[in-house]
Amino acid sequence: MVMAAMHADSYLRCTCRFLKNNLFPFHFQAQKVPYHYTQRASYVDVYMKWKRDSYYEKIDHIHHSIELKRIISLKNCILKNPIGCIPISDISKRGREFEVPIRVATFLRQYPSIFEEFTGPKYSLPWFRLTQEAIETDSEEKRVYEESKPEIVERLKKLVLMSKDNVLPLNIVQGMLWYLGLPEDLLQNLERYLDGSFSIVEIGDGLKGLTVNCNEKLLSIMEKNAIQRGLCFGDVIAFPLFPSKGLRLRKKISSWLNDFQRLPYVSPYEDFSNLNPTSDIAEKRIVGLLHELLSIFVDHSAERKKLFCLKKYLGLPQKVHKAFERHPHIFYLSFQNKTCTAILKEPYNDKNTIVRHPLLRVRKKYIKLMEDSKIILKNRRANSSCTNIENKLDLDLDYVEGDADDIIKHAL
Repeated sequence: MVMAAMHADSYLRCTCRFLKNNLFPFHFQAQKVPYHYTQRASYVDVYMKWKRDSYYEKIDHIHHSIELKRIISLKNCILKNPIGCIPISDISKRGREFEVPIRVATFLRQYPSIFEEFTGPKYSLPWFRLTQEAIETDSEEKRVYEESKPEIVERLKKLVLMSKDNVLPLNIVQGMLWYLGLPEDLLQNLERYLDGSFSIVEIGDGLKGLTVNCNEKLLSIMEKNAIQRGLCFGDVIAFPLFPSKGLRLRKKISSWLNDFQRLPYVSPYEDFSNLNPTSDIAEKRIVGLLHELLSIFVDHSAERKKLFCLKKYLGLPQKVHKAFERHPHIFYLSFQNKTCTAILKEPYNDKNTIVRHPLLRVRKKYIKLMEDSKIILKNRRANSSCTNIENKLDLDLDYVEGDADDIIKHAL
């Protein structure tokens, strides 16, 4: 029985080999093999250990971004007033609008190097205006934007062209303006900020979207770098990897990563409807899109939860957050400020591959003012403590002298 089974198995293998080599054309086999290779899902879903990297945890302009966004919004609100200052009553009840989690007045007082408080002309209300340093930084911000407007607007164009139908709802665009380095009033002044390639369209359910008319083929940053460095082998482009110190991948994950790097690269600006969403090549397309997305942001990072609103429009899977976790050599996740921030490693390890955003230098100056505010407040507390100690010492001395007089009287 065993011998018969072995002969039958051998006969079956020979028959299959004969059919494959003689009955099917060669060109059919050649097309079928790559398709199965690129559309298969070979990733082993195991736990990826997160390791803290102090290098990325110390990038100030990333970890101060949330607070800086609130400061910039309040700064713009003050400057909208023709006299350049406002009473606290104008903004005290708008904390949710500015995403300020505490009382607005308390928040403004935390940054005396940016916001100057004074007593107003009526009802002795506290008023706020910008310090001279903040006014100068704001002027530089406006100047940089005007000089680099085409380059910055190009980033918005790329974001729209990554979407399925080259259109994004206006509320989604509004949420991405901070990361792209665009003015927060852009959608209210489209003609002032954008060129004729942008237009507003109806997208259903009473919603409007921003679309772009573009006939040229866009190359992603990955494609440009690969071409410049001669590392583009057909459709295969490997991601630059930057392992954190002490982070080692398991052998089977490392093996999968090597195969993953040899897969064809799918540009975020290309049609992806023919890809199996559970395949490795679809995974590479997702990683490429996230790489391109973070590349066009000001500080090459974003709150992970803020990116979730893009899933529906950029063709990202429901568990897109897993892509950040599965590729720790490409992305770093920071958990500072009670949130998860996704950081693209490449621009912080190879400064020649990704163009620096024009507004990054200005934002660093705002952050310097934020740091100066800490020093001012610290000095105020120190001076206040010294004053309290002196007053306390005076009171104690008076008390001792009084006690001494009483003792003398009783002695006599």
